[in-house]
Amino acid sequence: MISQNRKSFLQTLGLLGASTLLANGTTISKAGPTSKPEHTEPKRRSGSKRVLRIAHLTDIHVKPSHIAEYGMAAALHAVNSIADKPDFIMNGGDAIMNEGALTKGTVQEQWNAFHNILNKENSIPVYHCIGNHDLYGFIMPSADHADSKKWAMDEYQLKKPYYSFEKNGWKFIVLDSVHGRNSVPGYYGKLDDEQMVWLRNELSNTSTDTNVSIISHIPILAICSMFDGIFTGNMQRSVSSTNMHEDAGELVELFYRYPNVRNCMSGHIHLIDYVNYLGVDYYCNGAVAGDWWKGDLQHFAPSFSVINYFEDGSTSREVVYYKWKA
Repeated sequence: MISQNRKSFLQTLGLLGASTLLANGTTISKAGPTSKPEHTEPKRRSGSKRVLRIAHLTDIHVKPSHIAEYGMAAALHAVNSIADKPDFIMNGGDAIMNEGALTKGTVQEQWNAFHNILNKENSIPVYHCIGNHDLYGFIMPSADHADSKKWAMDEYQLKKPYYSFEKNGWKFIVLDSVHGRNSVPGYYGKLDDEQMVWLRNELSNTSTDTNVSIISHIPILAICSMFDGIFTGNMQRSVSSTNMHEDAGELVELFYRYPNVRNCMSGHIHLIDYVNYLGVDYYCNGAVAGDWWKGDLQHFAPSFSVINYFEDGSTSREVVYYKWKA
């Protein structure tokens, strides 16, 4: 028999009738959530037809040097040699090295190397996403951020730094996640107000029958950002807004309103992970350059990813560790 005090306690919690008291006094609660979000689990394929296959090459970081130029050419050769060839390549940004306070002439030489190798070694259509290393002078407080972004857009032949396109029942939304601040380190991951309005309109105007894939250079959500971040004074990990979107919370809530948002892909961290949150698959897809052409970075060698897109909204990833050394 349940004591009066125990009965009153359970009534207070609203658990009476939803709990079973075992002989040893252990209580098993049968209570559950009053409602479950409809898309907290990813949609899983079961014989669903594959409708697209894309190669995601991010963080190439090419510059005029034997290792970087050979490595980029080797990656493109590997992509183009896949028997089950991708429908297109998504360049995830950071095409060039652009390290430190280089001159504009030196940066232009890096862009020239990128275009020359891409033209010689690739026959697959390419779409581009802007990365922080694509932006001249962004780490300097005196940088002209608008001019830097315009230069990158010209190199990628983009009319706007963010855009969308559709293929085979999927809409790809390419975001501009890099924005400048007037202090070192010079940039952070976030959508500006105008772009956020545009994204909301894009999702609102997309048919619910169309699956959506989001592309950003800086991750919206990524566990690996924890391992490229900084420690606070008490040695707790802290994720910098240069390593993950500052507006991640707002974007997660937005995606939750649209269950046809199926996956998000990023680069930037040079590490590889997979996160599923509220039914959205978040892929961080390493780096073609690995540890900036010095080999492995935290166990991840230079690589690219191939993503399979299915009719039912599911996706799968194949990581390709290509032969990058001459």
